[in-house]
Amino acid sequence: MDEQKIFLQGIEKFNKRNFYGAHECWEEIWSEINIPDDKFIQGLIQLSVAYFHISNQNVVGAKSLFNKSINKLIVYNPLHRGLDIKLIVEKAKQSLEILITNNSTEKFNWEIVPILIIKND
Repeated sequence: MDEQKIFLQGIEKFNKRNFYGAHECWEEIWSEINIPDDKFIQGLIQLSVAYFHISNQNVVGAKSLFNKSINKLIVYNPLHRGLDIKLIVEKAKQSLEILITNNSTEKFNWEIVPILIIKND
Protein backbone atom coordinates (compact mmCIF):
# COMPACT_ATOMS: atom_id res chain seq x y z
CA MET A 1 0.00 0.00 0.00
CA ASP A 2 1.39 3.41 -1.00
CA GLU A 3 0.52 5.56 2.00
CA GLN A 4 1.60 8.87 0.42
CA LYS A 5 -0.36 8.18 -2.77
CA ILE A 6 -3.52 7.42 -0.78
CA PHE A 7 -2.93 10.48 1.44
CA LEU A 8 -2.70 12.69 -1.66
CA GLN A 9 -5.81 11.08 -3.18
CA GLY A 10 -7.65 12.02 0.01
CA ILE A 11 -6.49 15.62 -0.35
CA GLU A 12 -7.57 15.71 -3.98
CA LYS A 13 -11.03 14.35 -3.12
CA PHE A 14 -11.41 16.76 -0.18
CA ASN A 15 -10.55 19.73 -2.41
CA LYS A 16 -13.17 18.57 -4.92
CA ARG A 17 -15.64 18.49 -2.02
CA ASN A 18 -15.93 14.72 -2.27
CA PHE A 19 -15.76 14.55 1.52
CA TYR A 20 -16.92 10.97 1.80
CA GLY A 21 -14.30 9.85 -0.72
CA ALA A 22 -11.59 11.74 1.17
CA HIS A 23 -12.71 10.07 4.38
CA GLU A 24 -12.43 6.65 2.73
CA CYS A 25 -8.85 7.29 1.53
CA TRP A 26 -7.68 8.48 4.94
CA GLU A 27 -9.62 5.72 6.70
CA GLU A 28 -7.61 3.19 4.70
CA ILE A 29 -4.36 4.70 6.02
CA TRP A 30 -5.68 5.05 9.58
CA SER A 31 -7.03 1.51 9.85
CA GLU A 32 -4.45 -0.46 7.87
CA ILE A 33 -1.08 1.20 8.46
CA ASN A 34 0.74 1.67 11.76
CA ILE A 35 1.81 5.33 11.57
CA PRO A 36 3.15 7.65 14.27
CA ASP A 37 0.66 10.42 13.43
CA ASP A 38 -2.50 8.32 13.41
CA LYS A 39 -4.34 11.00 15.45
CA PHE A 40 -3.60 13.49 12.67
CA ILE A 41 -5.10 11.20 10.04
CA GLN A 42 -8.07 10.57 12.33
CA GLY A 43 -8.52 14.35 12.63
CA LEU A 44 -8.63 14.67 8.84
CA ILE A 45 -11.16 11.84 8.66
CA GLN A 46 -13.36 13.59 11.22
CA LEU A 47 -13.00 16.92 9.41
CA SER A 48 -14.09 15.42 6.09
CA VAL A 49 -17.04 13.62 7.68
CA ALA A 50 -18.08 16.85 9.43
CA TYR A 51 -18.38 18.54 6.03
CA PHE A 52 -20.13 15.45 4.65
CA HIS A 53 -22.67 15.74 7.49
CA ILE A 54 -23.36 19.36 6.50
CA SER A 55 -24.24 18.20 2.99
CA ASN A 56 -26.71 15.72 4.56
CA GLN A 57 -28.22 18.35 6.90
CA ASN A 58 -26.89 16.52 9.97
CA VAL A 59 -26.04 19.55 12.11
CA VAL A 60 -25.55 17.56 15.33
CA GLY A 61 -23.13 15.12 13.72
CA ALA A 62 -21.25 17.92 11.97
CA LYS A 63 -20.78 19.92 15.19
CA SER A 64 -19.60 16.85 17.06
CA LEU A 65 -17.05 15.92 14.41
CA PHE A 66 -15.74 19.48 14.01
CA ASN A 67 -15.05 19.54 17.76
CA LYS A 68 -13.28 16.17 17.63
CA SER A 69 -11.23 17.05 14.55
CA ILE A 70 -10.17 20.46 15.89
CA ASN A 71 -8.96 18.85 19.14
CA LYS A 72 -6.85 16.34 17.20
CA LEU A 73 -5.51 18.63 14.46
CA ILE A 74 -4.53 21.54 16.73
CA VAL A 75 -1.82 19.35 18.28
CA TYR A 76 -0.03 19.37 14.90
CA ASN A 77 -0.03 23.17 14.63
CA PRO A 78 1.31 25.03 12.66
CA LEU A 79 2.41 22.67 9.86
CA HIS A 80 2.22 18.90 9.46
CA ARG A 81 2.80 16.73 6.40
CA GLY A 82 3.15 19.98 4.51
CA LEU A 83 -0.39 21.13 5.40
CA ASP A 84 -1.13 24.48 7.04
CA ILE A 85 -2.77 23.15 10.19
CA LYS A 86 -3.27 26.63 11.63
CA LEU A 87 -5.42 27.57 8.61
CA ILE A 88 -7.31 24.25 8.59
CA VAL A 89 -8.17 24.57 12.29
CA GLU A 90 -9.19 28.22 11.81
CA LYS A 91 -11.55 27.26 8.95
CA ALA A 92 -12.94 24.33 10.94
CA LYS A 93 -13.66 26.67 13.88
CA GLN A 94 -15.41 29.12 11.53
CA SER A 95 -17.46 26.27 10.10
CA LEU A 96 -18.41 25.10 13.59
CA GLU A 97 -19.35 28.64 14.62
CA ILE A 98 -21.75 28.96 11.66
CA LEU A 99 -23.44 25.73 12.71
CA ILE A 100 -23.66 26.81 16.35
CA THR A 101 -25.02 30.25 15.43
CA ASN A 102 -27.65 29.00 12.98
CA ASN A 103 -28.23 25.53 14.47
CA SER A 104 -28.83 24.58 10.86
CA THR A 105 -26.83 23.56 7.80
CA GLU A 106 -29.01 25.60 5.42
CA LYS A 107 -27.02 28.84 5.63
CA PHE A 108 -23.62 27.20 5.65
CA ASN A 109 -20.99 29.18 3.74
CA TRP A 110 -19.15 26.61 1.62
CA GLU A 111 -16.56 29.27 0.71
CA ILE A 112 -14.88 28.82 4.09
CA VAL A 113 -14.06 25.14 3.56
CA PRO A 114 -10.25 25.01 3.54
CA ILE A 115 -8.34 24.07 0.41
CA LEU A 116 -5.67 21.57 1.41
CA ILE A 117 -2.36 22.51 -0.20
CA ILE A 118 0.91 20.75 0.56
CA LYS A 119 3.67 23.27 1.12
CA ASN A 120 7.12 22.07 0.24
CA ASP A 121 9.60 23.98 2.35
